[in-house]
Amino acid sequence: MPAGKLTNGLIIANVLIYLVIWIFGWQQDALLRGGMFPIRLSGELIDVSAYGWLVPAWLTPLSSAFLHSGLLHLGFNMLMLLFCGRFVEQALGPKLMAILYVVGAYAAAFAQYAVESDSMVPMIGASGAISAVLGAYALLFARNKVNPVGPIPGYVVRIVWLTLAWIGIQLMVGLATSGNLQGIAIFAHIGGFVAGLVLTRPLLEWRFRSA
Repeated sequence: MPAGKLTNGLIIANVLIYLVIWIFGWQQDALLRGGMFPIRLSGELIDVSAYGWLVPAWLTPLSSAFLHSGLLHLGFNMLMLLFCGRFVEQALGPKLMAILYVVGAYAAAFAQYAVESDSMVPMIGASGAISAVLGAYALLFARNKVNPVGPIPGYVVRIVWLTLAWIGIQLMVGLATSGNLQGIAIFAHIGGFVAGLVLTRPLLEWRFRSA
């Protein structure tokens, strides 16, 4: 497996943030202050008197990507980032990989916002940003031949299969951590994945044009 300084750094940051929050018992406070509330992106004012300072609404798609609901949630996300992120970073380089990750986090947040703009349920977790990495990985490294299904080309079948597989993993995480599927940001995962698919080729062209 290739080395990946940015990938390793993201994993370390996520783990350290989780540990600090867990050790000091700040789970609820971190959720309220740094979670991505769709209603805040709508410009709605919410009462902050109970918990004071909040991360600015425009920054919560990124801050929420460093918050996790539990050890399984964190572990699944970091394993996926480890196994896919290093390869994508090798192809794109750390700077463009960082752009992919951040754009993925925002694409995920706004995809969820598009379907739940008035929701006061916060979205947390790195899976939206990691979905963008997975989308890039699917295009860059999926070399096995996939047969077409009727009129649907093989490469489209591959993309759909990988999307469903990623969503399936997140559903299993949700069931394992909470016993139900409430609060699982499916559209965020789809939004991040699509961002990865859209960005991969332009980022590759940018990298090699600048080389």
